Amino acid sequence: MPIYKYVNKDFFKTWTPNMAYILGFFAADGYMTKNKRGAHFWDIGITDKDLLFSIKRVIQAEHKISACPRKGNEKTLYRLQIGSKEMFNDLLNLGFTQGKTKSLAVPEVPAVYFRDFLRGYFDGDGCVWSGYVHKDRRKKLLAIRTVFTSCSLRFLWEIRRRLRLFFIFNGVLSKGRGNYYRLTYSIYDSLKLHDFMYNHPILDTDALFLDRKRVIFENYLKMRP
Repeated sequence: MPIYKYVNKDFFKTWTPNMAYILGFFAADGYMTKNKRGAHFWDIGITDKDLLFSIKRVIQAEHKISACPRKGNEKTLYRLQIGSKEMFNDLLNLGFTQGKTKSLAVPEVPAVYFRDFLRGYFDGDGCVWSGYVHKDRRKKLLAIRTVFTSCSLRFLWEIRRRLRLFFIFNGVLSKGRGNYYRLTYSIYDSLKLHDFMYNHPILDTDALFLDRKRVIFENYLKMRP
């Protein structure tokens, strides 16, 4: 007989900072599937092993994290798969679907938890870059740029709309070279995004975030004239 694996099946029923973060991360790097026997699964596959173990701890799952080596120089992909019809249906009720790539929509996240949802999505499908621009000019400019990507234009449009409610206004939507879109923020709004996602009382020692992305913001702040 199969061994019963515990998981907090009520996790997606109550909004908390970490629930909102994991929901945002799931929006970026999660999947929902049903097999031929009618079993329901949701899973997250990422290259950041430590973060995935933190997510596993937060949802109180006993499930194994599997490693999937990839070709060439690509990093190993780590996968956490949870079999739970109840959690699957909770995700459906929050607005997620199977094959959500192009139909992805922003769930009705309470305003107090939107920063956590955004930080989760940013850690999954966002990036931040810092460096010098205008190097050919007499005075170089130390810049920072924050980008969110998605195959769903509707999703990024809604992210931009919600951020405007928090006075982060100047996001630029553009089409990427592939089948995806970008939402880009330049220097001033990147600094506001840093404060929005990281500098608030809820972000305590138990909060989830990718430190390597946060560090880029912190290093930029240290290097500014």
